[in-house]
Amino acid sequence: MRAIFLMILGFNSLMLAQEATPFTKTSNIVTDSRTTLQWQDNVDSNSTVKSWEEAIRYCEDLTLDSYSDWRLPNVNELKSIVDRTKKQPAIDTAFEYVTSAYYWSSTTNLGYKHLGMQVSFLDGRTERASKAEIKSVRCVRNLL
Repeated sequence: MRAIFLMILGFNSLMLAQEATPFTKTSNIVTDSRTTLQWQDNVDSNSTVKSWEEAIRYCEDLTLDSYSDWRLPNVNELKSIVDRTKKQPAIDTAFEYVTSAYYWSSTTNLGYKHLGMQVSFLDGRTERASKAEIKSVRCVRNLL
């Protein structure tokens, strides 16, 4: 009886874990059902590095899977895909192309206009950095 209970408990935990992820990947895009944001997830997502201003332009110029309304995410949007239960990278496994590096957000640091906010996918930390620094870039778009 104890073995059956443990098997049921294990199965239920597995089912909850599978249902818990809001992310689904189709082609080069990961969709977050909680936020209705779509994220760039192609080979460029882990190899493109830019300054803050270049990152904004890169996303605005991006056409991916016939969508051309991409933008650089704000810091809260970028933090929404961090998974602090994971490290190196600290992101859901639905994302295939990710490097354990800092990614630019479009957010400027309050009081210090020359600094932008960045999010680490090594461990999920959020920090500020000079907008002239070179960081990784992942673009986002609104699904609706």
